[in-house]
Amino acid sequence: MIPRPAAAISGKSTRPAPAGFDRRLIAPMVLGSVLNPINSSMIAVALVPIGIAFGAPPAETVWLVTALYLATAVGQPVIGRLVDMYGPRRLYLVGTGLVGVAGLLGALAPTLGVLIAARVLLGFGTSAAYPAAMRLTRSEAERTGQDSPAGVLTALAVSAQTVAVVGPTLGGVLIGVGGWHMVFTVNVPLSAACLVLGVKWLPRSGAPERGQRMDLPGMALFAVLLVTLMLFLMGPRPDRWYLPALTLATAAVFAARELRVPDPFVDLRVLAGNVPLVVTYVRQLLAYTTSYAFLYGYTQWLEQGRGLSASAAGLVLLPLSAAALVTATVTGRREAVRGKLLVGSVLQIAGCSALLLVDAGSPVWALLAAGALLGVPQGLLGLAAQTALYRQADPERIGSAAGLLRTFMYLGALGASAATAAFFPHRADTGGLHGLALFMLAGSALLLAITLPDRSLARLTPTPRKA
Repeated sequence: MIPRPAAAISGKSTRPAPAGFDRRLIAPMVLGSVLNPINSSMIAVALVPIGIAFGAPPAETVWLVTALYLATAVGQPVIGRLVDMYGPRRLYLVGTGLVGVAGLLGALAPTLGVLIAARVLLGFGTSAAYPAAMRLTRSEAERTGQDSPAGVLTALAVSAQTVAVVGPTLGGVLIGVGGWHMVFTVNVPLSAACLVLGVKWLPRSGAPERGQRMDLPGMALFAVLLVTLMLFLMGPRPDRWYLPALTLATAAVFAARELRVPDPFVDLRVLAGNVPLVVTYVRQLLAYTTSYAFLYGYTQWLEQGRGLSASAAGLVLLPLSAAALVTATVTGRREAVRGKLLVGSVLQIAGCSALLLVDAGSPVWALLAAGALLGVPQGLLGLAAQTALYRQADPERIGSAAGLLRTFMYLGALGASAATAAFFPHRADTGGLHGLALFMLAGSALLLAITLPDRSLARLTPTPRKA
């Protein structure tokens, strides 16, 4: 039996609903969900021309990357909670509309500070579509009684991975056509397309339950907790001891409040009782820490330790992206959460071990093989975590739960960035790569260790409801 969300999409729709999953929802869901990865990846090729335009060093332009990560990590669960309360349509339209505003602001920005503010707006704006898509998927399962969303979840995952791969190339083309401003301007037509599709196809939602209130203090405390933690992870140094101290203090106040209020932002009692979901978040953190550590560290080593040009290093990484996309596409329609997690963990361990054999004299085919080997678990682990969350989360809080899943992904990215900086203090040499590989290997082994005994994963299968 599929639980019926209390705050599900209950308003009357002006269009007849099909018997099966409404395929008209897929276009706005997918297009909205790729706004974040495309803006995360396109900026990589725009940092240098932006720095030249504003006379800013890399230490300042890096905030164009950091600002989006911070805003998205905070925004995903916060906006996800609002999706749960007010329905996906409202938040989807507001969020994707904000993306267009941020695109215009960035294109016309007179200073680097305004450009960073535009990236913050982009982070919040792009945080709405993924929680909305997960909520819509859950609501469609309830409406049809056919709880088989594997194809939809695969479409979301594959589209995000595809866009992340082509993002730098697209950014380079746009910059060649109209300068770095185009990296921001492109958000205007994308936003307009999302708004048109959203208004046309997304079903209207009923009013939230009476007496249900937004936990604004809880959201604010959560934001402070996350921002202080992420700022420390971006530059962990002894002289920044006050950041983890502030994180711990804020976490204590946040927990005390959320356990006391009747309608908390994060229901810690329910979360503590849902151990499988908590473990899914931990798996997401471990999987993406390894994934991003390889992406950041291996790329730098290819250029500095192996002596390849930037373009050649990009070509060497193509098997990584290709393997991840093919794996996600081929395996997506079968949930098999436990199998994907086990195979993905084992292949991550094998890939990290293979990095220990790589050095400056390794042939190109070995470099390509290492990327392909680590691309397969990327395709498996991301899908498995998304499907597990869909099955484990409280249906009434699926939006905020999905947002938290993305937050743990960004924490993994920042942890990987900190690890890369620690192992490559001066330059990306082979010794640093091997140290980073051991760090990745430890995380992958821990991922396998918490997955192997988890028999609850075998029970995460759809249970169709009889009409």
